[in-house]
Amino acid sequence: MAVFFCGCRRPEEYSNIPEIKFISFEKYQAADSTIGAILTFYYQDGDGDLGLDETDIYPPFNFGSIYHYNFFCDYYEKQNGIYVKIETPFPFHARFPRLSNLSEESISGELYIKMPYYFTDSHYDTTQIKFYIVDRKLNQSNTEEAIIIR
Repeated sequence: MAVFFCGCRRPEEYSNIPEIKFISFEKYQAADSTIGAILTFYYQDGDGDLGLDETDIYPPFNFGSIYHYNFFCDYYEKQNGIYVKIETPFPFHARFPRLSNLSEESISGELYIKMPYYFTDSHYDTTQIKFYIVDRKLNQSNTEEAIIIR
């Protein structure tokens, strides 16, 4: 899973608990016929501790720990009018890099996450993803969702 990001800094002050807001979910087909999607969402954080470096490998960010990732995403299918969580062959979780190297600064911007598009094989025409992020102090953001209609 690849991660792309773009940040815009403002002198505003935000809560130290990250906040996110869904912007878009766009499906694409690569030249090799691989189908993927790009999830775009807005983020803001009051102390700027979003993202992980390659050196963030010690507990609680070690491989095998839930906090090895800082982006979490679950997949659902609408079956008979009810969204049912589906376990996928590989989780949609990811690590995105640090968005600021300064300490204690308010940051905001848009984050772009490149994701697989496993659910193209779904028998259902409506699917949903629910996602959130976690900062380095393990503060969890609000959960956002995107409904995808094929």
